[in-house]
Amino acid sequence: MNVKPIQIYDTTLRDGSQGEGVSFSLNDKLQIAKRLAETGIDFIEGGYPLSNEKDVAFFEQVREMDLGDAKVCAFGMTRRRGLKPEDDPGMQALVQAATPVITVVGKTWDYHATEVLRVSLEENLDMIGESVEFLAGHAEVIYDAEHFFDGYRANPEYALKTLRAAAVAGATVMALCDTNGGSLPEQIAEVTAVAIDSLKDFPQVTFGIHCHNDSELAVANSLAAVDAGATQVQGTINGIGERCGNVDLISVMANLALKKKGYSVLGGRGLQSLTELSRFVYETANLQWRGGQAFVGQSAFAHKGGMHVHAINKAASTYEHIDPSLVGNERRILVSELSGRSNIVAVATRHSIEDDRELQDKILAEVVRLENQGFQFENAGGSFDLLVKRIVGSFSPHFSPIKYRVVAGETSADEKDVYAEAILKIRVGDQDCFNAAEGHGPVNALDTALRETLLPFYPQLRDMYLIDYKVRVVDNGAGTAAGTRVNIESGDHKETWGTIGVSDNIIEASFQALIDSVEYKLHKDNVTPAT
Repeated sequence: MNVKPIQIYDTTLRDGSQGEGVSFSLNDKLQIAKRLAETGIDFIEGGYPLSNEKDVAFFEQVREMDLGDAKVCAFGMTRRRGLKPEDDPGMQALVQAATPVITVVGKTWDYHATEVLRVSLEENLDMIGESVEFLAGHAEVIYDAEHFFDGYRANPEYALKTLRAAAVAGATVMALCDTNGGSLPEQIAEVTAVAIDSLKDFPQVTFGIHCHNDSELAVANSLAAVDAGATQVQGTINGIGERCGNVDLISVMANLALKKKGYSVLGGRGLQSLTELSRFVYETANLQWRGGQAFVGQSAFAHKGGMHVHAINKAASTYEHIDPSLVGNERRILVSELSGRSNIVAVATRHSIEDDRELQDKILAEVVRLENQGFQFENAGGSFDLLVKRIVGSFSPHFSPIKYRVVAGETSADEKDVYAEAILKIRVGDQDCFNAAEGHGPVNALDTALRETLLPFYPQLRDMYLIDYKVRVVDNGAGTAAGTRVNIESGDHKETWGTIGVSDNIIEASFQALIDSVEYKLHKDNVTPAT
């Protein structure tokens, strides 16, 4: 079978940064560009060099980086009304960016040209043609046909004229944009095919698709355009961007490479780095992961229902559309009150209980009992592991809390300095240890006191660090007296793990989760309890 390569054009650094709550530093942009290139992305759009100094600096510094075969693109607009391209600051900024590819956006919707730009339709065609011709003398030019599908619906003849003006002037790619994100897949396919046919006398010209996600159809629309003949897909990692975002390139690449027949992406290399890339961009943008994100989300291959897990253990394809390792993800078996024995066995395989139905029933009954109190073990694998150890009889505590006290407040009525202090007494082996510590809040103070007390006995705890701390009200109806659930995510240089505590006292719930976090670390490292 002949395989058609589909180019992937990433605009995370420009279109993605227009999303609400997204802001990249210069170093962020450079690091993301590096990751995109390592993944095999074909085109990396860096920004608009006239808009801010950060983008100017990006183009200067990215030239010093080895990005392999990835091509960096500068993005800008057609010349201004009444100016020659060589006299237009925007045109000059694009040239000075010195990128191998320049993407220039033009108006293809007659309404947009006359009502927003306030130019005649003929002048708009001149702006497109003259701008592309000027830029083509310095770099490869991609013509970004803004509002193409809206423009085609309003005035098909004029929309196609704008493409021809760009092709005559030397643009090599026509990127058809569903800028408002309101088109349907069948509309995208039909209009893309017409656009391609309209420029069949320009065999050197190829077509791309750039979809926004306002109707939750950006992925479907992009795939429809590819089937209609487009050979480039533009979008962002995780679909970030203005309003409802852009098409998610993660899903586009996975669907093209793993689902549809006859296409390849990333030069034919595997997609095992997609999950890591997705999470790197989330972390760099300081955004929360989308647990239910297709292919790479933390919940994309998570199984909770007992019937599902029973089937998964026998034939994974019954509830998984692909092998999660193909995109660098992993299967997760969740334990909850909905679980059956299959969940318990799958999660607790290290305890060798697959043939002990009595133990399985005990564990499941304890999970159900605790969940009725507000516990949830889906994201608390460390606490669940310790629960199994206790029931199996393999748990040996490394320390025993005796009592603690936490004091927090302002230093005085006049000053606004806030302090927190924890006083802790625990038993380690046959020794009663007493310690106190200050912290940035009561939980931090308690954590500090616990670690400082245990470090002389267990130096392995120097490797451990807290990643995340979350509090959730269990019973909304009880107001400030409601029970609280505390989840803590911890890690070391080898792995991360979650623990949980539940109490109507938030400090007590936090202390439960902290104790489990430390105990899990010591148990997984096979540390012998102090005597």
